[in-house]
Amino acid sequence: MPRSSGENNRLPYALYRAGQVRALDRCAIDTHGIPGSVLMERAGSAAFDVLRARWPDARRICVLAGAGNNGGDGYVIARLALEQGRPVRLLTLGDHGKPRGAAADAARAFAAAGGTAEPCRGVPADADLIVDALLGTGLERPLDGDWARTVEQANALRTPVLAVDIPTGLHADTGRVLGCAVRAEATVSFIGLKQGMLTGLGPDHCGELHFDGLDVPPAVYATEVLSARRLDWCKERETLPRRRPAAHKGEQGHVLVVGGAPGMSGAARLAGEAALRAGAGLVTVATHPEHAQLLNLTRPELMVRAVEDAEALVQAAERADVIALGPGLGKGLWGTTLFEQALELDKPLVVDADALNLLATRHRRNPRWVLTPHPGEAARLLGSSVADVEHDRFAAVQALQRRFDGVAVLKGAGTLIHGPGTRPTGLCSDGNPGMATGGMGDTLTGIIAALLARRPRDGARPQPEESVAAAVCLHAAAGDRAARGGESGMLPGDLIDALRATLAESAC
Repeated sequence: MPRSSGENNRLPYALYRAGQVRALDRCAIDTHGIPGSVLMERAGSAAFDVLRARWPDARRICVLAGAGNNGGDGYVIARLALEQGRPVRLLTLGDHGKPRGAAADAARAFAAAGGTAEPCRGVPADADLIVDALLGTGLERPLDGDWARTVEQANALRTPVLAVDIPTGLHADTGRVLGCAVRAEATVSFIGLKQGMLTGLGPDHCGELHFDGLDVPPAVYATEVLSARRLDWCKERETLPRRRPAAHKGEQGHVLVVGGAPGMSGAARLAGEAALRAGAGLVTVATHPEHAQLLNLTRPELMVRAVEDAEALVQAAERADVIALGPGLGKGLWGTTLFEQALELDKPLVVDADALNLLATRHRRNPRWVLTPHPGEAARLLGSSVADVEHDRFAAVQALQRRFDGVAVLKGAGTLIHGPGTRPTGLCSDGNPGMATGGMGDTLTGIIAALLARRPRDGARPQPEESVAAAVCLHAAAGDRAARGGESGMLPGDLIDALRATLAESAC
């Protein structure tokens, strides 16, 4: 996932759509009297500060500048580099014959400093750094022609790229790529953080993410309702209550994991162990009789019930606070029978894996469940394709919640959480690519179930959406802790091992 300079928690928690950020920019200019040229100077200076800090030895700098305000930021960066004695080539695309407004002012200042703009006829291979100031957040159609060729040339080089506001070609609202998009090592975003930069393909293309509000007055932000909320463990951990000195296991809740068809017992085991490590007081795994006696041989803290039919599941679920349904469940007769019976029980449910695939063939709604699909499962639930889901992940998670009720969690880079009501969609900005391996979803199921199962002494249970948000961020933060030993080859068990230390962290 993208990171801000230093720590992820320096990024704002409010996320916006591109049109909203343009409205914030206009409000700062028209209502609060900040000239556009001042905002542009601040943006260019902020980007140049990142350039100096991250690439202090970069001498030959190539700035790719479009004709709009994004290009204007590039002119400021190029001028500042010249003033510091760094050789700069500024290559232009688009109609630079009629520069307007603040961008024209920035172009004149660059020329006055001795800079020369030249049409882009190819990205030079000898630059130490490329600055992408081609196109900003207004792009809505795929790149083509010279724009696409320039982006593809920049990507083909080994030269690092600093993107200004957003990588050219990345859709600011959804995180999808419009034909092709710049792959930046770092991106500096301004005024409002765009939601698409943190999910879908956004993290791939933004690299290390930095943010600068350009000293816009707080009153400006009161004019727009955020479109999404960034979530991270640094903040969500505050929602978890400390255990009181006289706490007992019953207060921490009892999780029942239902799954583990023959040959798939590992998934149920992972979910159960993750629930224990996330703080559940008791965990029972209701699994197929074929391996019930073996499942907890190396984890005796897990209770195991051999469940052969629906009646046995009813008995196993009698004292459970939450049911985690689906890890290794299968879609055969055994799994289908338990699935149907679990839906009849009056218990909160976390629905994952094969339980989601079974749900896709039935129309059910339940305000007490949490659905946790990856894009493939989400596509089956929505009767669409993975491409449709990834085209706009925000729309997909909202559609899932509307269709099935409860809380929907759309997994992936920038996992999304959407519940009932008017609260904006949550986006978890923690996590890393090492978590892209089989079994990680089972651990998330167990963690969500554990946090939903808690029984506060005062009876004031948090809203399910709040517990789910904390669980998703705990899962991602534990993954980040586990990845300190390397992302490649990381296993779900490594994440489970990191849960205890992650929960024990006292500060970000």
